[in-house]
Amino acid sequence: MANYQDIKGFNIQSKSSDPVPYAQELANNPYVGSWASGGALNTARNNMASVGVNAENVLCVTGEAAPGNTNSVEQYNGSSWTEIAEVNDSRRGVRGFGTNTSGVIAGGFDPPYSNAVESWNGSAWTEVTELSVAKSGMGSSGSANTAGIVFGGESPSALATTEKWNGTSWTEVGDLNTARKELAGAGNSQTAAIAMGGTSPNRNEVEQWNGASWTEVSELVTGTAQQSASGTSTSTLMYGGDTPASPGVTANTQSWDGSSWTEVNDLSAVKYKLGGSGASNTSALAFGGLNASDTVQSTTEEWAFSGLPPSTPAADYSDSIVGDMYYNSTTGQYKAIKDGGAPVGTWASGGSLNTARIVYGGSFGATVPTTVIAGGETTTAQAVTEAYNGTAYTEVADLNTARGAAGGDGSSTAGIIIGGETTTLVTNTETWDGSSWTEVNDINTATRLAGSTTSGTNTAVLLFGGLAPSNSAKTESWNGSAWTEVNDLNTARYGNMGSGVSTAALSSSGASPPIPNVESWNGTSWTEITDVNTARRGGGSVGRQTDTLIYGGDPSHAQTEFWNGTSWTEVNDLGSAQQWGGGGANGASTAAIFSGSQPTAATTQEFSAADFSIKTVTTS
Repeated sequence: MANYQDIKGFNIQSKSSDPVPYAQELANNPYVGSWASGGALNTARNNMASVGVNAENVLCVTGEAAPGNTNSVEQYNGSSWTEIAEVNDSRRGVRGFGTNTSGVIAGGFDPPYSNAVESWNGSAWTEVTELSVAKSGMGSSGSANTAGIVFGGESPSALATTEKWNGTSWTEVGDLNTARKELAGAGNSQTAAIAMGGTSPNRNEVEQWNGASWTEVSELVTGTAQQSASGTSTSTLMYGGDTPASPGVTANTQSWDGSSWTEVNDLSAVKYKLGGSGASNTSALAFGGLNASDTVQSTTEEWAFSGLPPSTPAADYSDSIVGDMYYNSTTGQYKAIKDGGAPVGTWASGGSLNTARIVYGGSFGATVPTTVIAGGETTTAQAVTEAYNGTAYTEVADLNTARGAAGGDGSSTAGIIIGGETTTLVTNTETWDGSSWTEVNDINTATRLAGSTTSGTNTAVLLFGGLAPSNSAKTESWNGSAWTEVNDLNTARYGNMGSGVSTAALSSSGASPPIPNVESWNGTSWTEITDVNTARRGGGSVGRQTDTLIYGGDPSHAQTEFWNGTSWTEVNDLGSAQQWGGGGANGASTAAIFSGSQPTAATTQEFSAADFSIKTVTTS
């Protein structure tokens, strides 16, 4: 008979304590992470532009190949690079911002220094208004091809200037405190960015941009130039580059949490003039560049917690040992790591909103402690916005248009609120950059109480169903700059609970009276799948298409259900029934419901579950 080693390939491990779930381990040490090999570029290059927010859908644009500059553009899908539409003007030292469907590249060196700018709409590059000054090697930050900044660089001396793009023209705004070239920039917003290192009197200087001016903040641990970086102004990963000290070119990686820098695990090889992308300091991509011998590179490295691919959602991590057995030497027990099935979790009371309300305005957040709630209704529509830190809510900038019953998606620094109701239905869409709201293009059909995705981004969103003014089946897709009507739901409904991403979403229950129907979106059309156990409308929801939690709802429900991609399972109820409340977090192991019900409520309830369960093995 085969033994355990024959089946699994190794002996049962002996551990002094049970392993820690991903969510807890990340909370204990947010800097845990490592680099792993990804797919190689088709064209080796350096000093290129990176366009894209997420590590799994970035564009590598132009740059210096061997020999000369290349006009090649490649897109990454999380495992491999594909060549797509070429740029009009090849150059090196060019910089970019935006998303893989709505971006901009600017400047560079051809030679000579270039002020050329090209805008990307997801299929083609178009030459648009030039920079005020021809320059190369800048930092950049932006959310779309209508909103971004470039800063610093050389022309040929080091520059301090910042130029702001509005989709039509460039405007010079606040200068950096220190002129610098060959710096790294990060940020997925026009109003929140970070400038790091570069060739200046001191290579470890760091400045933060708040939309109007630059402020010096904590310096780098190791000063670097010609490096790359990704993330936001408060959650940044910086890697590679050239240091003044021997041996010069480095594999060094540094992580920024908004207040200080920490050195973390190095790249697998030294390199500089490389490309990079990522949404935060826990997910990044590094590609191309030059090694210490100035050989052009095609390699890609992926940074993530526990070395898993950056495209893997946080809730899917399982400490890399699911399915294994081990011996706990402290308790003297054999145990097994169990995955699958419904999460074992409970609801607990959280902080109270400053403004009680019914029919939430809109909500978004990658985690419960980074949830933002905007709008809602008391006796009238509200514009108030509150940010949660896991304990208490803080009032921040108001919406431009007061409303209740809106849709929402995104993160605490890149959110979006869609539609809703004042005294009438509204089409207004507003985006959030962590400090202020900006009106962007309207949805095509005014609606309220519609379902929306929970992707954690404000540049790729789906809105579906709602009241417009009667039950609606309409679906609209947002690419970061415009809304497009796509295929309708099969069953019109409102108060439906949405989850997932713009290419893989779920619409659960809703309508009046409530129906149990669930529909799955594949990026093109909706398909009816397994019904929920308890029909409801206006509850909260979080997660992805194969990993969703729905909870609460009208009329007066406390039931919580988990979807594993195949079936719905009832798990622990809310502490008290809650309806018309918002949901926070984009993974099904953590969730929140706040506000809602009648009369107005300010309460918050939070759900937390382990990423895996540990079972004691008994023998007889």
